[in-house]
Amino acid sequence: MVATTADLASSETVRTIFITGLQNAHALEKEAIQLMQRQVERFEHYPEMSSLLQMHIRETEGQIRRLDEILHNFGEDRSLLKDTATQFMANMAAAGHMPMADEVLKNTFANHAFENYEIASYVSLIAMAEAAGHQKFVPALQDTLREEQKMAQAVHDQIEPITRKYLMREAQGLKSDR
Repeated sequence: MVATTADLASSETVRTIFITGLQNAHALEKEAIQLMQRQVERFEHYPEMSSLLQMHIRETEGQIRRLDEILHNFGEDRSLLKDTATQFMANMAAAGHMPMADEVLKNTFANHAFENYEIASYVSLIAMAEAAGHQKFVPALQDTLREEQKMAQAVHDQIEPITRKYLMREAQGLKSDR
């Protein structure tokens, strides 16, 4: 027998999965802030990327507040373990690109991939909220989804200019990695 939307909405399992998804998204956003902060600290010759990341750090802080509000509606909190683990992984990932001669390119590619991962996460969370009968949270999740889509497009639009700037700096014998 196939479960209907009404069956899913009453399911404690769906509620639990939705809360876990919210906690995962919270940890993902904490990871994003760590990644972006490490990069902003290092982008010396790419101010266009630094300013884009600084703007998205502020947006991401708002996204975390939205997730906290939704979790608190369920009497739940973020997962400290997940937040800590993902922040550690973000610092390790950022450090992994630091010694690379093309650090700025690797970070740009990683940022594009990360934004698209976040987009998929929020599309899934919206489906969970709807299936669980929690429509009132959909607008906040859609706001975040739109912000992530906008950032993914902005990073995408920077790939070619950053690559060209990197090549120009390399050709001129200038410091180009970051």
